Amino acid sequence: MAQVVSDTPAQPTASPAVTPLDLRRAAGQFATGVTVVTVRDGDGFRGMTANSFTSVSLDPPLVLVSVDRRSETQAGFRASGAFAVSVLAEGQEELSRRFAASGHEKFADLATSLGALGLPLVPNALAHIECRVVAAHEAGDHTLYVGEIVSLAVRPGRPLLYHQGLYRRLDPQGGPPGAGAGSHTAPGSGIKTRSD
Repeated sequence: MAQVVSDTPAQPTASPAVTPLDLRRAAGQFATGVTVVTVRDGDGFRGMTANSFTSVSLDPPLVLVSVDRRSETQAGFRASGAFAVSVLAEGQEELSRRFAASGHEKFADLATSLGALGLPLVPNALAHIECRVVAAHEAGDHTLYVGEIVSLAVRPGRPLLYHQGLYRRLDPQGGPPGAGAGSHTAPGSGIKTRSD
């Protein structure tokens, strides 16, 4: 049986032993999906690539996205109170890179559709999730936005993955390392690295 040591939540403290690079290396060991998150900012749209996205609750349906406080999308989250998430499919690395860069030309020549909340949805994504912001929590150099899902759509397909700073793909056969052209599989992971 677990013993409760304190009812008081622990307060975050800076640890000189953990550097930002150390944390990046450790967090990079956690394979994630890749999303594009869009918001309305005044008369236009902003978007960003995010792999710090997770479901929070089934009832009510809640998700969370972590946004750097310096991100140009911050103003849109605060002003519109809504965001849309497109879960990227394998082969959408170019879209991930486009939305990871700064600047306003992310939507140029991209045939997006507008969802129920009037926010852009990335074409051919595996899932579209539209949310109203119900909470925002400042956490270090990021803001955690919790959104209640108001609309979603899902299609079958294979996800775009990110691990150790590289885009990855699932190995459909779970075969041995090196199975398949232009890729390798980490032992026991079922994750292939694209080298093309």
